Amino acid sequence: MADLVKNKKAFYNYHILEKMEAGLVLEGHEVKALREKKASLFGSYVTVRKGECFLVSCNISPYQPNNTPQSYNPKRDRKLLLKKEEIGRLFGKTKEKGVTLVPLRIFTKKNLLKLEIGVARGKKKYDKREALKKRDIDREIKRKMKR
Repeated sequence: MADLVKNKKAFYNYHILEKMEAGLVLEGHEVKALREKKASLFGSYVTVRKGECFLVSCNISPYQPNNTPQSYNPKRDRKLLLKKEEIGRLFGKTKEKGVTLVPLRIFTKKNLLKLEIGVARGKKKYDKREALKKRDIDREIKRKMKR
């Protein structure tokens, strides 16, 4: 399971309550671009519309810009492949106040591309500062342990 694209800011901005993986509906040149790590999950999110899940505003750059179709939109909505029960559960979770669906990473699993979705609640400013302090303390402890 090799990570192709990660959303590092998601772990800084949100408390991840639950994780789930989903398949992606992609075009051929998008798959090639993802395998070359030409994508960004920054600012993207997952939404549920009419009983289907979509990945919104994920930027997948063209694999070969000269050979890409003229009508290609790198930020188009991409459908996610989930079971009805999973979609219903995600829809129910998003109805809670302050809970959202965040894409965490795109990875390969048995030669297929998968998206890891996180059910997340936003962090407050003081939570973010606390996380930074904890990270600095852990880094300092590791430095001293090496000596």
